[in-house]
Amino acid sequence: QVHLVDSGGGLVQAGGSLRLSCAASGRTLSSYFMGWFRQAPGKEREFVAAIKWSDGTTDYAEFVKGRFTISRDNAKNTMYLQMNSLEFEDTAVYYCAAKFVGLPNYNYWGQGTQVTVSS
Repeated sequence: QVHLVDSGGGLVQAGGSLRLSCAASGRTLSSYFMGWFRQAPGKEREFVAAIKWSDGTTDYAEFVKGRFTISRDNAKNTMYLQMNSLEFEDTAVYYCAAKFVGLPNYNYWGQGTQVTVSS
């Protein structure tokens, strides 16, 4: 099993920055994809970004390209989401997640961390 704890959310003004962290424990992540999802009030959960742990390959949703950066620290078993140029529409609960490379769905989830962007 992979246990995930996400953190780093808070209140930030539009145009500001925030860095989210996701600490993983239980096993090494070399055979996993790690990703970030978010869910705003009244909306469905949506994909934000992902990283393949073994080689660092990244993928981003179109609405965050150029603003958000996903990264990993293998020694710390920790994933980060650096969020710059935040917009009011980025307000949501952000969840980190993990998916075994041989399975189609993310099945390990953090508890979520609230990001609120004020206008």
